[in-house]
Amino acid sequence: MAALSGPAAVAQNLDQGKPAPKIFAESCTTCHRSARGLAKGRFRLTLYMFLQDHYASNSSSAWALTSYLESVDEGKRGPSRAAAKPRAASTGSSRSSLRPPAPVPTR
Repeated sequence: MAALSGPAAVAQNLDQGKPAPKIFAESCTTCHRSARGLAKGRFRLTLYMFLQDHYASNSSSAWALTSYLESVDEGKRGPSRAAAKPRAASTGSSRSSLRPPAPVPTR
């Protein structure tokens, strides 16, 4: 009876304090070669909930993995269309790109 009344076992968070890349390396690389593309096309909240339910040991680890997966995919995205187009001021032109090509006739 004395052996059964000893101190209770306390659950430990094995991922606590680990950076997300290390959590990914220890937990996910058995099935996934890299983190690229795993967050593609997914909403942040649904990805978080999926990771929390299926892969992470707690909510903070799930959130860290979510942020990590999104950051990996953000790095490979190209510039937006607005950033890819040269601005009128940078080309030396004094005309705004919003103006029509010819003056508008008055009545």
